[in-house]
Order: sequence, then C-alpha cells, then structure tokens
Amino acid sequence: MNWRSIRTIYTKELRDLLRDKRTVRSMIVIPLIVMPALTFGVGKIATMVVSKARAETPSVMVLGGADSPDVITQLKKEAKINLVPEAADWAQQISDKKLRVAVRLPEKFEAGLKAGAAPTVTIYHYEGELKSGFAVGEMEKFFRGLSAQTAKERLAEHGLPATLVQPFETKRENVAPPEKVGGNTLGGILPYMIIILCFMGAVYPALDMTAGEKERGTMETLLCSPVNRVDIVLGKFLMVLTGSLSAMALSLLSMSVSFFLLGSMFGGRAAAVAGAAATSAPLPMIDPLGIFGVLAMVLPVAVLFSAVIFTVALFAKSFKEAQSYVQPMVFVIIMPAIIGMLPGIDLNARLALVPILNLSLVCKEMLSGVWHWNYIAIIFGSTCVYAGVALALAVRMFNREDVIFRT
Repeated sequence: MNWRSIRTIYTKELRDLLRDKRTVRSMIVIPLIVMPALTFGVGKIATMVVSKARAETPSVMVLGGADSPDVITQLKKEAKINLVPEAADWAQQISDKKLRVAVRLPEKFEAGLKAGAAPTVTIYHYEGELKSGFAVGEMEKFFRGLSAQTAKERLAEHGLPATLVQPFETKRENVAPPEKVGGNTLGGILPYMIIILCFMGAVYPALDMTAGEKERGTMETLLCSPVNRVDIVLGKFLMVLTGSLSAMALSLLSMSVSFFLLGSMFGGRAAAVAGAAATSAPLPMIDPLGIFGVLAMVLPVAVLFSAVIFTVALFAKSFKEAQSYVQPMVFVIIMPAIIGMLPGIDLNARLALVPILNLSLVCKEMLSGVWHWNYIAIIFGSTCVYAGVALALAVRMFNREDVIFRT
C-alpha cells in the first residue's frame, strides 16, 4: 500500500468531481441552500396554516336543544364559535368542510341536569381535519365549564363545598435537565437525519467513480497506470467517504443555522419550527458533548456506507444501472433508523450489534447526556468491523476482472 499513490488517486478524483456540476449541486449547493430553504419554507407555511386555522371562528350546529334554551343562549354568547341553524345534511356538511362540528343535545337536557341525571352530549367532527379539531376543542371546553358549573350549583343547593367533587389538584413539574429533555426530543430525529445524509452523500461519488468511469471508458486507462489496485480502491474510497462526510456536515451546519434563526424569528417557540400550535415551551436543548460523541460514532458508519455503495456500484455497467442497484438500499437504511425512533426501544447488548439501529439508539442516549461506555465501545467496535469487512470486499471485487469489465 503506497500512500503517495493513494493521495494521487484521491486528488485526481476530487478534481474530477468538483468539475462536475452535478457533484457541486449534490454535495454543496443542496446541503447549504436547499435544506435551509426547505426548513424556512415548510416552517413558515406550517405556521401560517395553523395561525389561520386558529383565527377562524368555527361554525357549529346544535342538533336538538329546543327544550334547553339556557344552554343555547350560553352557546350563542360564545365569541369563539359561530352557531348556525340546524340542517338535515349536517354530516355531509362536515365531510365537505362547510361545517366544523355538530353537537347533539339529548332530549330534556336541562331538565335532566337539574334532576341529577347524567345525559350524554355527542360532538360530531371530521377526524384528522385541523379546523374541525380546533372546533372540537372549543366545544369540549364549553361543556367542561358547564359541567363544573352544574356540579357547583348542585352542591350549593345542599349546602356542600365545591371542593367535595374536586378535593385536590394535580400539577406537572419537570425535574429532568434541559439537555435530557432536548436529547429525548431530538435524539431520535437527529441520528435519523445524519444516517440518511451520510448515505445520500456517498451515492453520487461512488456511482460516478465506478459505473460512471466504466460508461466513459476511462476505467481501463486508470488500470493501465503503474499503481496497485489496492491503492486505486483506497483513493477512490476516501473520495466517496469525503463526499459522505461533507454532505452530512454541510447539511447539519445549514440546518442548525436555520433552526436557530427560526427560533429567534418566532420568539424561541418550538411550535413554530414543528408547525404546531404556538406554545410557551422553549426550543429543546441538547448536551454539547453529545454532539461530538454522535459525530465520532458516525465516522465508522460513513465508512460502512461508502464501502458498501462502492462495492455495489462496481457491478453495474452504466450509471443508470448502478442507480437501480443503489436506490433500493435506501429502504434498508431507513428501516433500522425508524425503529430507533420508536418509543420503548432501549439500547442493550444485542441491539448494540445491529448496524444503523445501534447508532440511532446510542446517539439518543448521548444527546441526553447519558454515556453507556460499554455499549458505546461495542457499537464503535462492531461498526468498525463491519466497515472493514465491507472495504475488504470492495478491494476484492475491484481485483476481479469479471466485475470490472462486466459486459
């Protein structure tokens, strides 16, 4: 193995890729420009949609209620709803989004309340529709208030205190540090994004330096040079690894800046970023050391991805054929990463040996400030072994004439 030859191959491939506009777009322009644009665009649109939905006064139809005039009067006084006349096609109107909710009051509703009965009020809505959901929230709030007021009146009639039906209150108070809360919130999403970015960053360079060279007819010229094939493989592989790590680093940098700016623009509220209703919750914090730990754990995974994609692309005769081989691999990468995001999946010795899933799980812990050094050592070591095997396989495939000159 000659490091001078490897460096020569590496710099040659780097120059070739940087001259290619498609490489510049995939490795530099997309991570630095497209990702922030998507972040700002989606966040802005989501915020506008939610704000508009909240600002709308929902239309509500009462079914029945002729014998409950006091309840109808109270509903008409509610400023946050628009009471509309009863119609026979109320269900169709809800489905067509012309009506947000319909409320059915049982017969003799008011009389039943005064008699001590427990009648059932039914709220009809459009499941999953944002504006209908807001309207349901307003109606539930109204009837909770009516229920509490009725209970107080009944107790007062019997000379009993209101605390009889609510003897105590409960409240929530978080005791976990902010970095643990943030790590638990972002710990599943961030590793997932890193894994996808590492994989996608390695795809184009690997395809171009294998199947692309075969298609252009430059592979034979390179093989005729007085350079060992192992050095050629390592030089090309390091270029693929550079593409993988560069795309990941640039994407994370641009997204970090985007999220920081979004947090500043929307008053430091996480809901503006997530596209949910505005809350007073601050943006999640994560352990700064955990970020460096994640980046260290990503390195062997990037090596694994680069070697595997490089090996698979070697079998293709053309760039297009190589794409058809590599594209299905995305699902193989995504599934373990998604499993790592599921609640209740905790890191253990067996899962520490499962590629990609182990990275997703351990990153979640490190971003929360929890360092399981035994599992970290197992994951890092096993991933290095997997990466070494994949790289050795790439060297072996590159030495096979039936693979390089496949027709």
